[in-house]
Amino acid sequence: MKEKIRTADMGRPAETQPLQAPPHRDSTASKPGVLVISHGSPDDHWIALVDEAVAETAAGLPAELPVVSAFLEIVEGRLIQDGINELEAQGVTDLIVIPLFVSSGSTHIDEIAYALGVKDTPEKETDLERFRVSGRVIFGDPIDDDPLVAEMVWDKVKGLSESPDREVLLLVGHGSIHEAFLKRWERGISSLAARVGQISGLAAADYALLNPDSVRRKVGYWSEEQGYDVIVAPLFLSAGYFTKTMIPSRLNGLSYRYSGDALLPHPLLSRWMLQHILHIMGSLTI
Repeated sequence: MKEKIRTADMGRPAETQPLQAPPHRDSTASKPGVLVISHGSPDDHWIALVDEAVAETAAGLPAELPVVSAFLEIVEGRLIQDGINELEAQGVTDLIVIPLFVSSGSTHIDEIAYALGVKDTPEKETDLERFRVSGRVIFGDPIDDDPLVAEMVWDKVKGLSESPDREVLLLVGHGSIHEAFLKRWERGISSLAARVGQISGLAAADYALLNPDSVRRKVGYWSEEQGYDVIVAPLFLSAGYFTKTMIPSRLNGLSYRYSGDALLPHPLLSRWMLQHILHIMGSLTI
């Protein structure tokens, strides 16, 4: 029977599970491997950005540790089961899963954890069926409010800042229409916005979500009611429909600054993955 383990709290909401130390194993009988899972896209450039980040991460890990990038949907031949099969064909017994998603509030985190056998039932109904996994699954954390991500967000938008004492940063994320997932979204993005505010030196930092929509209201509040210049920062892994079309469409007629730059490409994302993997690897030696 495969064992199901979650990793330590690295910005994860309080209601999720704390670290459970894995039972001692004979190191000669086990072999870890890393499966990085992201959403997937029909855009080849989107896929290339993820692959480059994963390759940079792998370069910082021991050569004998296999690292595979897989996708939830769309990318045929590189779906999650394909990634599992590739790693198990290399003798991997301990599958370290890194969910490359920006929030614990993503329903995809829930369904992937269920399909990998990490949880017995999903919180939200899913069409995703159980994957075939022979070994132990160690399920990592999504990005949430990690300090490295705060540095990334600020680095992407700091060129838009002209008078910090008169500017507000508004971090915009996808959000969720499902209450439990929405709470996780709000917890993570509010904490991340606070971190960005601390390192940016701006007058304030706030957040807004596309679901339920608060983007226009928040920009209007800070710009028209409070008189600040608003810098809008999208919290998305890669640029696409949401960053290029959806966010600007919500702000027609309002005054704001926006570059549309998503998290990728950025070297700190690879460093986040590397630190996360090494943290999990350290727990496996207990």
